[in-house]
Amino acid sequence: MKGWTGRFLRVNLSEQSTSVQEYEPSLARAFLGGRGFAIKILWDELRAGTAPLSPENILVFMAGPLTGLPVPSSGKLVVAAKSPLTSGYGDGNLGSRAAVMLRRAGYDGIIIKGASDKPVYLYIENEKVEFLNADDLWGMSTFDTEKKLSETHGKDVGILCIGPAGENLVLYANVHSQEGRAGGRPGMGAVMGSKKLKAIVIRGTREIETANPEELKRLGEEGYEEIKKKPNYDFWRRQGTMATVEWSQENSVLPTFNFREGEFENADKIGGYAMEKIKVLQRGCPYCNMICGNVVEDAEGKRVELDYENVAMLGSDIGLGDLKKISVLNRLADEYGIDTISVGNAIGFAMEASEKKLLKEKIEWGDFDAAKTLLEDIVFKRNDIGRLLANGVKYAAEKLGNNSKDWAMQVKGLEISAYDCHFAPAMALSFGTSPIGAHHKDAWVIAWEVQVGRESYTREKVAKVIELQRIRGGVFECLTACRLPWIELGFELDWYPKFLKAATGMEFTFDELYRIADRIYTLIRAFWIREFRGRWGREMDIPPARWFKEPLTKGRYKGKTLDLEKYNQMLSWYYEMRGWDERGVPTKKALKDLGLENIITELEKIITLK
Repeated sequence: MKGWTGRFLRVNLSEQSTSVQEYEPSLARAFLGGRGFAIKILWDELRAGTAPLSPENILVFMAGPLTGLPVPSSGKLVVAAKSPLTSGYGDGNLGSRAAVMLRRAGYDGIIIKGASDKPVYLYIENEKVEFLNADDLWGMSTFDTEKKLSETHGKDVGILCIGPAGENLVLYANVHSQEGRAGGRPGMGAVMGSKKLKAIVIRGTREIETANPEELKRLGEEGYEEIKKKPNYDFWRRQGTMATVEWSQENSVLPTFNFREGEFENADKIGGYAMEKIKVLQRGCPYCNMICGNVVEDAEGKRVELDYENVAMLGSDIGLGDLKKISVLNRLADEYGIDTISVGNAIGFAMEASEKKLLKEKIEWGDFDAAKTLLEDIVFKRNDIGRLLANGVKYAAEKLGNNSKDWAMQVKGLEISAYDCHFAPAMALSFGTSPIGAHHKDAWVIAWEVQVGRESYTREKVAKVIELQRIRGGVFECLTACRLPWIELGFELDWYPKFLKAATGMEFTFDELYRIADRIYTLIRAFWIREFRGRWGREMDIPPARWFKEPLTKGRYKGKTLDLEKYNQMLSWYYEMRGWDERGVPTKKALKDLGLENIITELEKIITLK
């Protein structure tokens, strides 16, 4: 095989053993890499009903055929497992030197089973794999862990690690690298912690074999030059995703006071221009020439990398309008290894619950000290409220009752990321149908929706959501490469089949790539249905009641809500276009058409297929 290494590293932590698997080329052709490999392995190898924090859960780190090659923004890696937060399929991606090193070590992925009885970390150097004692690392922050491991193994290694949140099994702990790169919102860090796996350190010294290295080099160089010529390039280098604060405020989608509102009175104090005033440097992922890691000095004099989602969820959503204080919360979340989106959502939920007298604790909107204390309570599960919120807002609402589920801002158990959808039906559908729970990465349709009109509930909008899911959640998550050159600068999609051909020697049309994406989305849906064992229905794809019942009370769209009947019509169209039935369950025909007929028998043990 060219482009792919054709090999997975298999690790059994219980036995402290490893092996190398050479996989069939047909797997690459059918599932491409990254997320595709992840869901195929989890479907095939994970026993239905496995407890997510048990040794039997499988944790996978998967690269794609472009990972680590000299083409734009190719330093990405997917981490996946059964989610402890949602009990369904969970994954995330992160840019990291570890992605490049994994491929240079000769692997397309790592498949981890079992659990160690004491803290360990993996050291991988080409064929050599060691299980090393991590007692002295356990309890360390992600920043300190990386520093210590770099001192031990050299600054040229790639490192993936967890912090105290993962060790303490906070259900939205994630995996970290390079002091600000993070992935695996649905609790991949907790899965790592349950296995007593503190870190993975990777050094690879081999060249990745490609079909046409000279052509790949030429295309890569031309691609990098094309990106720099794009009209928005200079502004992007200045602000990165932070410019989205002003955009979201202007369009009334900036989450404010636990998604009650879409506008924040102090938005100008936390946006891209405010960030520029306190910015001290920039950094980015490997092979990226449009780096977006804007590093600022926070209120405690320490450095932290900011982006839009973190600032919105730890700022406007909790009523905090001081960027330097928001930066402290952001840094602590990164150090502790907890997802910034989910923890911001949890803090906002707690503030509203306190306001409604559902909690004995007094936690007021915009109270930085209270938010900081609560964040640490969650990480260390050190009191009742910390333990409650460490399990996510869906769980917290079930425990608190009093209709708090209506304003627990989640779908399928995963907290919603930073776009209010009172008046954005397509984006609401994107959150509702995201394959990991409410996340924006699969179909950030809201910018397009603002352009074409927000009032309508149309088939066109549904088709656009699916189109973006195919590209963003399918193609980019499998290649694996960053989608931002295309999204933010207009780097043409036509580049990617060219890169893929030069790397692998194989021709892929967009029709073929979209078919692979549809196969992956349908297999992920089947995984959810299998894990929920008959408890599946279309209600799983509907956002929280707040957006339907509670109108915006201020701003240009005052009085707006989503229309539940019209949303349900869009959801029905979505199922129809995907070949799923009215419950959101794939039909036999869809499974056969996508080459997934082999899973029909297993699914029919759980649910009647149409």
